[in-house]
Amino acid sequence: MLVVLAAILGFITIAGIGFVFAGGDQSSARTVKRAQAIAGGGARDASARAKAVANTPDARRKQILKTLKEQDRQQKKASVTIAARLRQAGLGEKVKGFWIVSAVVGVTVGLLIIILGQNPLIALGAAFAAGFGLPRWVVGFMATARIKKFTEAFSDAIDIIVRGIRSGLPVHDCLKIIGKECPEPLAGEFRMLTENVGMGMPMDAALERMYEHMPTNELRFFAIVLSIQQKTGGNLAEALGNLSTVLRARKLMGEKIKALSAEAIASAFIIGCLPPGVVVLITVTSPAYMQPLFTDPRGHLMLLAGGIWMSIGIFVMRKMINFKF
Repeated sequence: MLVVLAAILGFITIAGIGFVFAGGDQSSARTVKRAQAIAGGGARDASARAKAVANTPDARRKQILKTLKEQDRQQKKASVTIAARLRQAGLGEKVKGFWIVSAVVGVTVGLLIIILGQNPLIALGAAFAAGFGLPRWVVGFMATARIKKFTEAFSDAIDIIVRGIRSGLPVHDCLKIIGKECPEPLAGEFRMLTENVGMGMPMDAALERMYEHMPTNELRFFAIVLSIQQKTGGNLAEALGNLSTVLRARKLMGEKIKALSAEAIASAFIIGCLPPGVVVLITVTSPAYMQPLFTDPRGHLMLLAGGIWMSIGIFVMRKMINFKF
């Protein structure tokens, strides 16, 4: 009997020890699983909280300000190079041809002044001004005129997108309609945009390339609206409709500013043209009276001082009548 009880107690002892070791592993495994579940739930809660914070008005405002600063930096970088100005003027990226034309213009002007019997230093200065100033001015004038045409028709293009989306068309088809129906240069830029998107380029990258060709605030607003709509969702037709209303209000404000500043612009133009005009008229009517001004060294100094002061005055008047909005 004692042997049987000893055997039973030994079996119970061995089984208990084995259960303790086996049960401990299962308990630790369950503990690890429970901890992983808790950690996973915490990570999910953290991601949910991060998404909720990202959708707050402050977060969206910060995102918009960050995008605006980036676009401003890109605009300043895009507007300083000759290649960028040529693209904005619709002349492609023929930088080499631009420098060849500039050199030809400078040499031609210098030779003409030498043939007329003027001082070689004057001819050199005129050649430098004509070679580096005149072509840049022409390209800048063409780029400004092209950007102005683009801006005037851009709100109509956004209205086309809004009507197309409300009628059930996808955005890409609306962009194609703009490329076919709208006037140049708006149509050409949107055709290039649709071609880039059709070749697999993301919409953000295609809009950035389009912004390099047309660095306007209107296009920047359009790119920001599309970017935010892609990230956060929402009614794109309503957002673009509001953007169209804002752009038309900006255009109306610009026209009011032009009307209110027309008198100041005319006065500045008259004041700037009056001294050179008087010099030309007196030179034509009384050449002997004005001859010492062009032949005597003291006259040269007077002309130089007058040119400097006239340039400063014109620059100040330009700052006074140039309103940015």
